[in-house]
Amino acid sequence: MPLTNTQYDSIMRIYDDIRTNNRHIQSDRYNEVITACPAIADIDYDIIDMSVKNARARIDANSSDTTTDELAAALKTLQQKRVSALASIGKPADYLDDIYTCPYCKDSGYVNGKRCTCFNKKAIDLIYKDSNLKNITSDENFNTFSYSWYNNIDVDPATGLTPYNNMQKVVSICHDFVDNFDNTFSNLLFIGQTGVGKTFLSNCIAKSLMDSYHSIIYLTAGEFFDSFKSGDYKDYGESKFDTSFFTECDLLIIDDLGTENSSSYNLSNLFYIINERLLRKKSVIISSNLEMPDIESVIISSNLEMPDIESRYSQRIFSRIVSAYSILRLFGDDIRCMKKLSHDKA
Repeated sequence: MPLTNTQYDSIMRIYDDIRTNNRHIQSDRYNEVITACPAIADIDYDIIDMSVKNARARIDANSSDTTTDELAAALKTLQQKRVSALASIGKPADYLDDIYTCPYCKDSGYVNGKRCTCFNKKAIDLIYKDSNLKNITSDENFNTFSYSWYNNIDVDPATGLTPYNNMQKVVSICHDFVDNFDNTFSNLLFIGQTGVGKTFLSNCIAKSLMDSYHSIIYLTAGEFFDSFKSGDYKDYGESKFDTSFFTECDLLIIDDLGTENSSSYNLSNLFYIINERLLRKKSVIISSNLEMPDIESVIISSNLEMPDIESRYSQRIFSRIVSAYSILRLFGDDIRCMKKLSHDKA
């Protein structure tokens, strides 16, 4: 993911701070251990001395195999002695080992010359810090989700379910999406009229995955398509996202697809991202007021008169969504209106 020099330097300073903090923790641990068991300091001195002798013997052509074996055995004995000393004061064998926040890159940001996943998350967090998504998810998450806004009386003729029963199934699928995110590749498409909970559920998922240190990009459809224009058209303005982030982040959320201006330019960019993320097995969540056409795998209620995804977008986009996305239809009363009425009465 391309970064400006300033952004890159900011991320590397974060790693510097992480390493400094971990060294302080390690130093505090060592002082704690030496206070409780001073003999460990002597053991460590002997380990260092024996390690040097062992290294010299290995590169000394005059040293015999017996000598190097004896030194290696003595070093192993000292290490076991250190483990026993730590156990005597209730500390695990690795208590004084180097501390790494990321065990993969060892807080360097790189693994085998490539950026670690923790680097990519920091990059997205850096450019995303001015977004209000994290503030929104503090209010909109699975803990604050309520079924009370969905009635359990009116039955949808197409599904045979009440809004309440339907939402129970949808939320269960959302939990499965989060729980199996690292092990199973899947995508979600929320469809339904305004105010039935599509954005709220997207925020619930985003919150859960951000809490487990996954990189999330959440954009409205307008923001998503404008990001491409910012990169392609010099006079259009600037976007806070380099569009390469759209293929790299752990989860991309596109909210309110269908509210943007329709154009061949937008279609080509949407197809590229959807197709590229399918190839990379990177998950996407899309929400839309548009409906799916009447196909066997999707039940459409006869009382909904909305333009469908196939007619607005290309057959290529439609076929990829049908084949690779779990299509979740939400229905019920407009929750935003109900909340407003409830607030006004209060």
